[in-house]
Amino acid sequence: MYLLGYDVGSSSVKVALVNALTHEVVTSVQYPEQEFDMISRQTGWAEQHPEMWWQAMRMATHALLKQCKVKASVISGIGLSYQMHGLVLIDNEKQVIRPAIIWCDSRAVAIGDHALETLGEKYCFENLLNVPGNFTATRLRWVRDNEPRNFDRIWKIMLPGDYLAMRMTNACTTTVPGLSEAILWNYNSHLPDPAMMAYTGISQIWYQLLVLRESCRLKQLMSWV
Repeated sequence: MYLLGYDVGSSSVKVALVNALTHEVVTSVQYPEQEFDMISRQTGWAEQHPEMWWQAMRMATHALLKQCKVKASVISGIGLSYQMHGLVLIDNEKQVIRPAIIWCDSRAVAIGDHALETLGEKYCFENLLNVPGNFTATRLRWVRDNEPRNFDRIWKIMLPGDYLAMRMTNACTTTVPGLSEAILWNYNSHLPDPAMMAYTGISQIWYQLLVLRESCRLKQLMSWV
């Protein structure tokens, strides 16, 4: 029995095949050898095309399976780690609307400061356990304020890991840790935070909560290989 582990960063994709019984790393692959391209249209901006991450995942997986001569059918599970705090926007055909705003982008700093003033430190620390900051939610507010046409096309908002899981399974899902890193999770109500959703402009139909990725059938997970 084997497990696949992915680390999808802003520089490359790393994938490792692990023997689930012995915990031995059978082999690992990095793709590409050079770093991913990054789009910086203004100082402090950092964007990437999500399709680039997906194609790199596919290439890395094919290279790994070819190298170790293991069939996809014997892989029992997949683990996915990814660059945090990114913002991926898709339309109702599951197509990416604009390049993803990634973790090292600083355009939403002032928006995060304003959100903290609006919601109040007490509310943020007691409910979000953090400040809005320069994270996914405030980056969405930036799109709302600066790219209204793109904002109006949004069907789902996603973190990078959510997007890649969707490409593997065709299901739009998220997790509590994902909503927390986006600064959209209320730790008192154990639900998405209504104040942050209102601040960023998220409607109730824009997210699907806790459709656990582990519930996806493995056949579905590996059908893209």
